[in-house]
Amino acid sequence: MSHPVRARWIQLGLGLLCMMSISSPQYIWTLFTKPLAAKLGVTLPELQVTFSLLVFLQAFLSPFQGSLIDRFGARTLISVGTVVAGSSWILASYAQSEAMLYLTYGVLGGIGTGIVYVGVVGLVVRWFPEKRGFAAGIAAAGYGMGAIVTTFPIAASLARDGVESTLWTFGIVFAIVGFLAAQGLRMPAGAAAEVAGSSRDRSPSQILRTPVFWLMFVMMSMMATSGLMVTSQMASFAADFGVSTATVFGLAALPLALTIDRFCNGLTRPMFGFISDRIGREHTMFIAFTLEAVAMTLWLSLRSDPTLFVLLSGVVFLGWGEIFSLFPATLTDTFGDRHATANYGWLYISFGVGSVFGGPLAALLHQHTGSWIPVFGTAIVLDVLTALLALFVLKPMRQRVVGTAATLPQTPAQHSGAYASGP
Repeated sequence: MSHPVRARWIQLGLGLLCMMSISSPQYIWTLFTKPLAAKLGVTLPELQVTFSLLVFLQAFLSPFQGSLIDRFGARTLISVGTVVAGSSWILASYAQSEAMLYLTYGVLGGIGTGIVYVGVVGLVVRWFPEKRGFAAGIAAAGYGMGAIVTTFPIAASLARDGVESTLWTFGIVFAIVGFLAAQGLRMPAGAAAEVAGSSRDRSPSQILRTPVFWLMFVMMSMMATSGLMVTSQMASFAADFGVSTATVFGLAALPLALTIDRFCNGLTRPMFGFISDRIGREHTMFIAFTLEAVAMTLWLSLRSDPTLFVLLSGVVFLGWGEIFSLFPATLTDTFGDRHATANYGWLYISFGVGSVFGGPLAALLHQHTGSWIPVFGTAIVLDVLTALLALFVLKPMRQRVVGTAATLPQTPAQHSGAYASGP
């Protein structure tokens, strides 16, 4: 058996690989919009339903998936999830209608990626009870940064081989990589398998009756909306801004921007998770969400400059991606570890809400107004509002909830619940 401290880092690394294997369906989607729209003869709002189905089902099925993972184990369910996610691309390569694309890329992709995402995050926060923000951030970074290694290869494959061959080939690669990585996953041994108990341990049925959960739900929905608007529409507004065909530092601007975005979207998750472990979740939220609002404002103002477009797109993602470390860590801080996977499954539904507003509804807003300015303006307002809610509403509300729980008597088992994997 591996040394317990080393074992948890191995688990984190394997979880990172699993996350990387499911990142491209969401973060490379924008590269597929134009060739798929041309192939199927559909408009952008119609095509964006695929993206919304992917994210919506990834999120809305997560409570059920989280319960299955708690029941049958992380390795089994995450293995299934990686294969389903990869198969969604393989089957999408044969799609000849928008309905078939919805079913394969959207529905199957959402089911597979949701199982893996919720499972990995729920697993790592149990292995790292004293570094929840950092551990959740590292795992989520795999999802945010995984597409770094595939952005240019997929862009090149689309240009060289076409959309069908690209989906088929990369779908097989993703399924194999994810499945192999999942074979090494396991829950913490001994006492850790039950997760360190605390007086704050609450089940999903309990947290759904608390105002603080629904405040976090609304906040994450608003942040997901602003980020997914950028993720799903970037190729379209880059073309409208006249920068998609430009070159920056000798590289095509759009793939370069997407690659930098993936790096920043991954980096921000452990970075702000680490910061939040030290200065507090709400203070970190205020800083990060304000950063995105400022960056998005500058991005819109300087949109005609290809170099600034590429660089500022990275800053925007630096201010957005940390929601996937800050919110699960905050949730677990508030309601305990024991039901961490299932609880996060319910909070993750907010990501599905954001997919609807940030995907087809944002595209419709652009279509009806003929401008991206109202879309960007809405996202900026949501960023600022969420930053203020974090500091002035969430913080005092959570302090009351945690303070009340701390006054409750603990059982002997809760006093002794320590992680077998070591500090």
